[in-house]
This record gives sequence, structure tokens and C-alpha cells, in this order.
Amino acid sequence: MPAEKAHISPDSSNDKIVEVPKDPPPKDAKILEVTNADLALALSTGPPLKATSIASLQLFAILTVAFMGSVANGFDGQVMSAVNGMQQYLDYFKIDGKDAGGGVGTVTALIFGIYSIGQIVGVAVAGPVTDFFGRRGGMFTGSVIIIVGAIVITVAKTQDYLLAGRFVLGFGVSITTTAAPAYVVEMSPPQWRGRLTGLYNTFYYTGSIICTGITIGTGRMSSTTSFRAPLAIQIVPAGILSIFVWLLPESPRWLMATGETERARAILAKYHGNGDTNAPLVALQMREFEESIGLDASDKRWWDYSELVNTRNARYRTFMMLLMGFFGQWSGNGLGYFLTILFKNAGANTQERRLVLNFVNTLVSASGALLGTSLTDKVGRRTMWFWGTLMSAGMLAVVTGCTAKWGAEGSNPAGANAAIAFIFLFGWVYSFTYTPLQALYPSECLAYNTRAKGMAMYSFAVSCASFVNTYAGPIALARIKWKYYIVYIAWDIFECLMIYLFAVETKGRTLEELDEIFSDPHPVRASVSKQKVAFVEKAGERKFMSVEEA
Repeated sequence: MPAEKAHISPDSSNDKIVEVPKDPPPKDAKILEVTNADLALALSTGPPLKATSIASLQLFAILTVAFMGSVANGFDGQVMSAVNGMQQYLDYFKIDGKDAGGGVGTVTALIFGIYSIGQIVGVAVAGPVTDFFGRRGGMFTGSVIIIVGAIVITVAKTQDYLLAGRFVLGFGVSITTTAAPAYVVEMSPPQWRGRLTGLYNTFYYTGSIICTGITIGTGRMSSTTSFRAPLAIQIVPAGILSIFVWLLPESPRWLMATGETERARAILAKYHGNGDTNAPLVALQMREFEESIGLDASDKRWWDYSELVNTRNARYRTFMMLLMGFFGQWSGNGLGYFLTILFKNAGANTQERRLVLNFVNTLVSASGALLGTSLTDKVGRRTMWFWGTLMSAGMLAVVTGCTAKWGAEGSNPAGANAAIAFIFLFGWVYSFTYTPLQALYPSECLAYNTRAKGMAMYSFAVSCASFVNTYAGPIALARIKWKYYIVYIAWDIFECLMIYLFAVETKGRTLEELDEIFSDPHPVRASVSKQKVAFVEKAGERKFMSVEEA
């Protein structure tokens, strides 16, 4: 039984490594199975965080403001799906789609796709803005641009104005979705990181539920208010973010990178250490910050993206980020922009019924997202990603079969309802899997020095994938209808193979400790391996020793 290195409980900044002898641990030693002993030691010996403490409640309020970035994104994601199903909108802007259940064809493809183009262009400034002005500066800049875009599309009188507003919206969302998830993952305590960062993306459905609910009522109006009112509400979450963002503490990692060590320590102590600057978890993170955050790294040079690819470690991190970017958009959720058309294909033949079904689907999906978020730190990222993607393929296969057999008008109502039910189930499974992981996983995989620029590249990947969805979707649905679903089924199966072979597990480690996983010759194997350790006290020092490889 080999000896392992052990750390004195980090109750001071003079933390050092000591050797534990090969003697077996005492019988009364506490035995744990862990993925990383340093973090386990800090959590087991330090003051436990309580979710009901004043500091924790303050942290939740702080993160809720950052969540507004996701709410704003959710507004756009669902409001256009609902508005695209309104005949008032189609008639006003002279868009084809009267007999399809919503806008289809090239014009709709451009209106949806221009948003992704705005995101792609926004990538050029999203990383540098977030690195130079801080996470708060990035969130503020993005939210102000979103407000401008929302105003333009709300008052638009021609397709040109609608396209311009959609472009501006995409540009602003690109910056916000770079800065906000980076802020959340860096502010969250390691033991809560999965749930809190997953909750960030789950707030997408807050915007979605409000939008789809409102469109049921406004859809009954004959005036342009029917679609302008839902579009205008996008201003609210961006407004909240822009007003309150400067009241938030800055990310301690960003402060550390800019040389403000004591401010970083104070923030960690307040929200991660129960107010104790010498708490083991605080000392552990500060030591890791010092080792991993470079004061002259590429995040200080707006033009330098080299650290995303200049080492094997960096390339694997970037690969994981890109996998989530493309897979998160090509697992079938691209059909979500055109749900009213899917409902029409499945036999829902009135506008009001399609809008109601759209609202119900949002509620169902939100419940899946909430459950997935609550289990992220227990189930693990890799496991959830693989099985969720496989189940998504299964749900889409059933939707395809039911729509093919009973989707035509006048067909068996029970069969059509089965197709609609499985559309709901697909949304639930997809949201359970991808909603928590889309913000969490890429943020975790990226090192601090590349996190802002890496998240900007993630936004670029998402935008490229979304552009394919939103441009090809309406054209394919107009020409081959339900047969388009088969493309996603086949792709989901391919995704499962890639996830199984390459996806690493990030649960159970601090962000800095993930470096050893990506540096390992076999990152997947290293990420899922565990060790049993015994925590012992010797000469007043708390240590750990390896007792068995699990």
C-alpha cells in the first residue's frame, strides 16, 4: 500500500505538503472515497457552509442578478418561437407560413439566422471586454446592447428593422453569455458549483415561461400589440442586470489576476469560508489561484487566443468546450424554435391550441431543467450527458414515428396526441440533461486564463450551430416536414459515441484541480477514478493518506 502526499489542513497561508508514513491508518480514522483528496480534506475539516446563513443568502441574491443574463437569452429563445406562430405577425411582415402553423421558408430563416450572426460577430469583443473590464463589465455591456436590440425589434415596422434588431440582440447576448456564466462558476463554492451554475442556465426557462404564457393572451388580439408586447418584455431582465450589476462583488479570480489579492481573499472568506480568511477551503483556493493564474497571461492581451491551443492540456479543454457547444445545439433542441410547426405537423390545427401547447411544453421542460440541476453534483456531468443524449434520440424517434403515421389532418386524434406527448417528453429529457450542463461544463473545463475568451469561442460555436438550426430548419420543415427529425436522431447517436470516448468528469474538484485531469495521458480514465483516503490527526496536524484505490 503506497504512501501518498498529504496536506496540512490549510488553516494558514503557509500551507505545505508533508509525507504520510506507510503505516495503516488508525481504526477510528475517517475513511472517504473521493475524486480529489485536497478538496475533500478542506471540506471535511473546515467550517461547513449553510445555505440559510446570511452570507449564503447574499450569495444567492448576487447570483440571481447574474442569472438575468440567462433569462434574457430565454426570452429570445422562446418569444420568437411563439411570435412566429402568430398569424398577426406573419401578415404584418408578409411572411410565408399560413398553412404550416408558423413562419417557414427563406425569410423566416433569415430572421432567425441573423440573431446567430450577431452572436458570431459579438464573439470578437466578448472575451476581451470580459477580461479587461471584469465579469461585471462584460455583463453590463452585453445587457445594454440587448436593451437596444429589444427596443428596435419591438417598434420594427419592416423586415429590415426586424433583422437589424435581431442582429443587435445576438451581439449583446454573445457578450452576456460569455461574462455571466464565467462569473457564476467563479463565485460559486466548489461543493455547490454544479447546482448553482446549472441553475444559471435553468433561469432560461423563467424568461421562456413568461413569454410563452403572455403570447397565449396577446395572441387573441388582432392588433400588432399581439406580438410587440412579448417582444418588449425582453427589456426587463436585461434592464435588471444593467442596473444592479455594479452592486455585485467582482469575481475573486479576476481580482487575483489583476493583483488585488486581499480583495479576492475577503470575498472568498465571506462566501466560501463563513467569514474566516483562514478557513481551509479559502486557503486551498488562494493557493491554487497563485499557482494557476498568471499576471501576464493571455487574458491580459485582448488579441491573444493562443492559450486555448498551445498545449495538449489546453487543446483537450477546448475540445470539451466545443463538444458541448455543438452537441448542445444539435441534439434536437433546434426544433424548439419551430415548435408551433411541429405541433401543426402532429395535428394541432388552431393557432391558440399551438400557443397553449408551446406554453405547456415550456413548463414541462422547466421541470426537467430544475430536476437536472438538483442532481448535477450527485450524478456527475459525464453520466448525465451520455444517458440524456441517448434518451433524447429515443424520444425523437417516437415523435417521428407518431407524426409520420398520425400527423395528417383528420388522422387518429389519439395518435396525434401521442406525438405531442413525446414532443413534451423530449423537451423534458433535453432540458434535464443540457440545460444545467451548457453553462456549467464549458466554464469548468476552461482554465481561468482562457475562461473569458474560451466562453466567447463557446458562444461562437453555439452561434454557428444555431445558425445551421435556424436557417436550415424552416426550409427543411417546409420541404420534408417530419422527415427532418431523422437527422437529429442519427446525430444524437453519434454524440453518444463521442461523449463515451472523450467526455471527462468534472464533478468533485475545484476549478484549478481539474488541471491534473487534462494533463493526464488518459483524461477520461483519470476523471472517473477515485481513491479511498483516511483523514488522520498527527502531532496536531490533519492529514490524509491513501488506503485503497477504488
